[in-house]
Amino acid sequence: MTNYSPSRDYRGGSRDYGRSSYRSPERSRRDHGQSRGGGYGSRSSHGGGSKAPAPAEDWEKTELVPFKKNFYVEHPDVTARSMQEVEEYRRQHEMTIVGHDVPKPIKTFQEANFSPSILQVLLAQGYDNPTMIQAQGWPMALSGRNMVGVAQTGSGKTMAFSLPAIIHIMAQQRLRRGDGPIALVLAPTRELACQIQQECEKFTRPLNLRTTCCYGGAPRGPQIRALRQGVEICIATPGRLLDFLNDGITNLRRVTYLVMDEADRMLDMGFEDQIRTIVDRIRPDRQTLMWSATWPKEVERLALDYLGDFIQVNIGSLDLSASHTITQTVKVVSAHEKIPLLMDELKHIMSQAENKTIIFSATKRGADRLARDISNAGYSALAIHGDKGQNERDWTLRQFREGRSPIMVATDVASRGI
Repeated sequence: MTNYSPSRDYRGGSRDYGRSSYRSPERSRRDHGQSRGGGYGSRSSHGGGSKAPAPAEDWEKTELVPFKKNFYVEHPDVTARSMQEVEEYRRQHEMTIVGHDVPKPIKTFQEANFSPSILQVLLAQGYDNPTMIQAQGWPMALSGRNMVGVAQTGSGKTMAFSLPAIIHIMAQQRLRRGDGPIALVLAPTRELACQIQQECEKFTRPLNLRTTCCYGGAPRGPQIRALRQGVEICIATPGRLLDFLNDGITNLRRVTYLVMDEADRMLDMGFEDQIRTIVDRIRPDRQTLMWSATWPKEVERLALDYLGDFIQVNIGSLDLSASHTITQTVKVVSAHEKIPLLMDELKHIMSQAENKTIIFSATKRGADRLARDISNAGYSALAIHGDKGQNERDWTLRQFREGRSPIMVATDVASRGI
């Protein structure tokens, strides 16, 4: 495999490219029979189409329109900090850096040098300061570099890649009829994809940028209409996106900003071949950002194949571990004691101001039965699982978030993106 840096001169910042004149890792793998992404031709449980996938682009024979990707202007306060101060800040916050010429982290939103319109929306959301992944991730992403961010779920990764995506999009040529998206976000589940879209739209709507969310298990029609009308940002699960690509619904010729979110989960769910097929259809001088909660060998290999000479930030441990902010109590009881004990716990919890409760059930039928029993005991409870329709699941999550139903009984589906 050949490491490459198609879009960056590390001594002189970003540079734009016209006609491709280098040998990309994607091309090298195809020439040596190492590609893993070509076998997606049959319909799958993730919504795959029946058409065989179109062949990957031959990027060495394609005229690539130049585009800008380096937007980072270091704030004077950041420039003034010594490397000793920077290293101490990173050490205090368990921040590990891999790679060369990595930008210094920021400490405030103002130091990111966002435009006034983005900064206004950001401050209106009620945030005080960047999270750790944002503090280091924003300078890295805005510099146009290919990057990896490893941090726990809930650490602010969505904003870490969505705000640089918006800045990237605003600097590109406007979409024309027939164009696909400029920014593509791949996510493992529809729940996470929808959550990413909701977060993005806080910033895209005031700027008149369009987003869409493509995932299986929902009607194709609205998703197809959105893609054909034109969207700057597409958030998609790999199976449904590949379905649309094979059917000619959309294309990836305009994609210059690619995000792979929760890469470890996508590989765990068996999406590696689909991911590779999709990425091979995107111009190789794109900017690619990979985000993951852990850093197993499989994810590292994917990064080496598609990100070339990337830079990386790790927040905390690279291994999945229990959250230090949660107290875990284990009670071992017999089967007939579980329900009375649960009702006693709920009586105590529901008497508190903060009373939102998620109860996990091993089966869908058990979740429905337990939610019914809890409701019969006088508490508001709803069940969520894979047999529920998408609209009902969205409604249940909304009821839970807004506190109208403070108890949610769930199977493992609720762990996906909430």
